[in-house]
Amino acid sequence: MLKSMTGYGRSEVEVEDGMFTVEIKTLNSRFRDIILRMPQDLSEIEMDIRKWISNRLNRGRIEVYIRFEPNPEKAEYELFFNESLAKAYMEIFQKISSLFSVSDSISLDTFCHLRDVIVQRPKEKDIEKVKSAIKSAIDKALFLVEEMRKREGELLQEDILSRLDSINKMLKKIKERVPAVVEYYRDRLMQSVSALLQGQDIELDESRLVQEVAFFAERSDITEEIVRLESHLSQFLSFIKRDEPVGRRLDFLVQEMNREANTIGAKCQDVEISKLVVDIKAEIEKIREQVQNIE
Repeated sequence: MLKSMTGYGRSEVEVEDGMFTVEIKTLNSRFRDIILRMPQDLSEIEMDIRKWISNRLNRGRIEVYIRFEPNPEKAEYELFFNESLAKAYMEIFQKISSLFSVSDSISLDTFCHLRDVIVQRPKEKDIEKVKSAIKSAIDKALFLVEEMRKREGELLQEDILSRLDSINKMLKKIKERVPAVVEYYRDRLMQSVSALLQGQDIELDESRLVQEVAFFAERSDITEEIVRLESHLSQFLSFIKRDEPVGRRLDFLVQEMNREANTIGAKCQDVEISKLVVDIKAEIEKIREQVQNIE
């Protein structure tokens, strides 16, 4: 079953002092590219987060956003007194007072308004509890991402299968048309030669005519290309049924299918076959566009 590379999932998980929100958005990409945007204090579990995601998603641009919203009623903070900085300020105040005869006294309120003298920080979190909570949120978000990728993959598969069926039908018409092309060339050649020899005392060389027709048949033979194209179509169908990422393999097969179609178009000497080849190439191009979004 095919999976798309486009998906979105969002989840939330509560912790003691707030809530973590995880959003995951996946887009098309030739490789797996994980972009993380999260609070700085979670850096030590970044590799774990990347591992959890890599175990679930094999391909695509994966954008992960992790946000933390503290609960004011439950959040705990720690206050730190920067004693050295306070002393430096005090020395400056005393110097100003002596230089300019300022007699105003320094109060506690003054120090409370000085930047970085009293530093407020959230209390350090239990990293193991945080890790467990974030993993739970990521798992839920990834589940939603995978469900969306599956649903879109089903639509892609349905469209691709219908196009593969159209190509098979057109190939069948081409195979039925091939013998008639040689027969038409032979009749047209005989008519042309007969018209040229009319009124002249020259006999038609049947063996030379047969050689010319055989040469044409060999030069315009597309049997090998048709067989290879049918083989690619068969492989394409078998890959679709696999329960694993097959996007890159399908992309390669589409290139090979297009190569065979181009060769058939170059070798054929028939208007009807040329029209069918154009239609086949149009279907292959549409399949190629769809394959770009398959994991």
